[in-house]
Amino acid sequence: MSESSAQSATHKSKKRKKALSIFITVLVLIALAVGIYWFVFIKDYEETEDAYVAGNQVMVSAQVSGSVKRINAEDMDFVRAGDVLIELDDTDLKLVFEQAKDRLASAVRQISQLHYLVKQLEASVRAKQVLLAQAEGNLARREQLAKSQAIDKESLQHAREAVSAAKAELDAMRNQLEANQALLMQTPLRQQPEVRNAASALKKAWLDLQRSKILSPLDGYVARRNVQIGQKLSVGSPLLAVISSEQMWVDANFKETQLTNMRIGQPVTLHFDLYGTDAEFEGRVEGIDMGTGSAFSLLPAQNATGNWIKVVQRVPVRIALDPEQMRKFPLRIGLSASVSVNVGDKSGEVLGTRRTEPLYATDVLDYHGQEAEQLIEQIIRDNIH
Repeated sequence: MSESSAQSATHKSKKRKKALSIFITVLVLIALAVGIYWFVFIKDYEETEDAYVAGNQVMVSAQVSGSVKRINAEDMDFVRAGDVLIELDDTDLKLVFEQAKDRLASAVRQISQLHYLVKQLEASVRAKQVLLAQAEGNLARREQLAKSQAIDKESLQHAREAVSAAKAELDAMRNQLEANQALLMQTPLRQQPEVRNAASALKKAWLDLQRSKILSPLDGYVARRNVQIGQKLSVGSPLLAVISSEQMWVDANFKETQLTNMRIGQPVTLHFDLYGTDAEFEGRVEGIDMGTGSAFSLLPAQNATGNWIKVVQRVPVRIALDPEQMRKFPLRIGLSASVSVNVGDKSGEVLGTRRTEPLYATDVLDYHGQEAEQLIEQIIRDNIH
């Protein structure tokens, strides 16, 4: 081999070694980059795109029956807690209310009349006692005269019969007095059963009259209205829904293999298709469901059948959202989301804890009955004589 050929072979060998070194270096750098990326961005994260916005759909229903007279809200309208959404025809309810007032007035007058009757019977008992004492006195005098045979036996017998009759009349009057006293039982007028029953009926009639105006239980947006003017409603009829833009969360359906390190309270990053990557939401794991989606479906899978095929199951995980972000970027029920949970911190609980306070509450439906109480007192005062 000539010298030039040897130099050419040596040069080619060096080039191959250099190219191999560069290739190996690139592979090492790629592997290192992948390892760093896995360690920083993948190792402690579980992701899914099977996630959707959920929220409270508060169904508003009728508490009394009646025909719809007025509708004050339409789908997509914003309403405040306490706003009148629907008004029912209250003509019949007003009649029942007036009848309840009359029944209370009648009950008060009957109790007052019973008090006077007891006083009358007490006077009658005293009168019968006087008559009995007179009859006994007459009998005593006649018995003394009978010893000296100054009167006949018939007069003595009449005196004895008069005493027996006076005793019988006194006993009858006492029984009548006790029977009427038993109706009163030394109970104050306002605590009498008849008065209390009539007062309760009046409160119920007043409450039904108030409920003829159907109120919004919370701030939110009207949806799913299915009530129409003139429609006859029965108690419990669903009319529409009110959805709060702040009472929303995300149900993310993770594979069962992704739940190993997932804990309540872990931070979550979310992106919604509605806003794309321009808006990044922050949340936290609020709870992990106690069953898979297929187990809670309308027709659960029958895994005991012979044609069973193993399928990786998904478990719903509830993710709480930041209210401030929801106000800035409003969400809607059913929107899709991409969810990434940082499972690095495993100090949280796997199962939820017992709540010590109500989760949601409203005072809109607490009809304060001061007006009814004042009306009851006024009726009682007006009918006491």
